[in-house]
Amino acid sequence: MLEALQKLNHAFKQRLKALFRVAKSVNKVATLNARQIYILPSRWSLFYLLLLLALLIGAINYTLSLAYAATFLLAALANVAMLHTWRNLAYLEVSINHAKPVFAGDLAEVEVKVRDLKNRSRYAICANFQDERSTTQSINANTSEIFTLPLTTHHRGYLSMPRLRLHTEFPLSLFHAWAVVKTEEKILVYPKPSGDALVIPNGIDPDSKGNQSMLAGDEDFTGHKTYQLGDLPSKVDWKASSKGMGMFSKQYSGEASTSLYFDWAQTTGDTEARIAQLTRWVVDAQAAQLTYGLKLNGQIQFMPNNSNNHYHACLKALATR
Repeated sequence: MLEALQKLNHAFKQRLKALFRVAKSVNKVATLNARQIYILPSRWSLFYLLLLLALLIGAINYTLSLAYAATFLLAALANVAMLHTWRNLAYLEVSINHAKPVFAGDLAEVEVKVRDLKNRSRYAICANFQDERSTTQSINANTSEIFTLPLTTHHRGYLSMPRLRLHTEFPLSLFHAWAVVKTEEKILVYPKPSGDALVIPNGIDPDSKGNQSMLAGDEDFTGHKTYQLGDLPSKVDWKASSKGMGMFSKQYSGEASTSLYFDWAQTTGDTEARIAQLTRWVVDAQAAQLTYGLKLNGQIQFMPNNSNNHYHACLKALATR
């Protein structure tokens, strides 16, 4: 019975959410127009209303012209405050910048750019993702501000951003105005590395620098190797490329003559456990400046390398597997 009520409540909330007009981003930009902003009295407006009623009753009871004037003045002030609360959000331009990938379980930081389009300053604008902590900033006329918003991650892969909520109670906190922005942006979430200290295959200690034959160096030139995605541009032999000989990277003494391969077959457990093990090896090998490659499903996914691009490419392959 309880489970059925919870499902009914969830369905009701989803239906109610669908009725609200949201600002949808087009080319990563959304504009809050008049029909997408909602406004309701805040909890403080109840005390304000009680104050007005008390003043009105006193004015009627004692026939005080000054009390009438104060009552109507305060009522007009609330009416003007409602307009300014609504105007504080109207016609803001919202765009979500690219968020850096994080490991599952970590807190992602999403940069949201909010810009004024109507040549008026905006005060105490709050922004947050659903069920996340909000950030408050003011925006000067015809300028923009960056809101850095936290977003909790749980699983690897591409995380669709939840709805973004902008709200304000400026200037008197008597009314609460809000708008919702729906975006198609996604964040790449890397797998969470295994918590166990795993020995890198071939007996290399991840806490050491490894043997000299497996470290990258920049000493004497020793030859060429076929260019691999992620090789540093400074090591590419551009002269050979310009002569139509193909793409080659220069090798120097100190670079890997033997390389590690992290293979799916070397792991144990279910899919998530295997991915966590491979992620741990990649993270440890990168920290130890080892040259490593990645094999998935018995095929070489990435040739050995140790550049920063190679590191992120391996983690992306594991995140989206």
